[in-house]
Amino acid sequence: MSAPVTLDRREGPHGEVVLRRRAEHFEIIANGTFLMDTSDGRSERLLIDAAQAALPEEVRAGAAVLVGGLGVGFSLAHAAADPRWGRIAVVEREEAIIDWHRQGPLASISGAALADSRTVILHTDLMDYLRTSPDTYDALCLDIDNGPDWTVTEDNESLYAAEGLAACAARLNPGGVLAVWSARPSADFEGSLRNAGFSGVRTEEIPVARGVPDVVHLAVRPG
Repeated sequence: MSAPVTLDRREGPHGEVVLRRRAEHFEIIANGTFLMDTSDGRSERLLIDAAQAALPEEVRAGAAVLVGGLGVGFSLAHAAADPRWGRIAVVEREEAIIDWHRQGPLASISGAALADSRTVILHTDLMDYLRTSPDTYDALCLDIDNGPDWTVTEDNESLYAAEGLAACAARLNPGGVLAVWSARPSADFEGSLRNAGFSGVRTEEIPVARGVPDVVHLAVRPG
């Protein structure tokens, strides 16, 4: 495996974020923790597809989706490539990551999606947005950590607790879908989703080359 080359390093309000290139792929490192790269976007695409498939048939066309975390842009690009989605909002708290997409190397992934009239980028903290925004969506597709049990920063932990799940439910229309990406399954998080009043709680797995599968946790706000 080739050595990584650092392309940009920024100190933000939530710590350090780094963009690296390793051979032909890009990597994002947050506070010294590997977050994601461009080597395989299957699980990010499943995050979007699984949410779309879990929606009631009558709202699939024109459904509004909130993507939590811009990352390397796979989830946004996949949502924008699907004409069934209506409004596509992306919440990203790191200005550096937004810059890397708008005028940096990651524009090769997200450029067409950012130019799509359905897309809006919201530079804000996800939990703040969920708690205070009046906007509602048919699907929330969240990928801001390595999973509910492995957060990038400690303040992200509240998203997966009762407070955060209540805020997610408040932003969902009745019958709306919450989809949460994770690097490993979490039985505890499934229990938290049920305790928060979500129905249809299940986990879809994505096999990886080694180790436990990536997963998408899915839950529905009852109508």
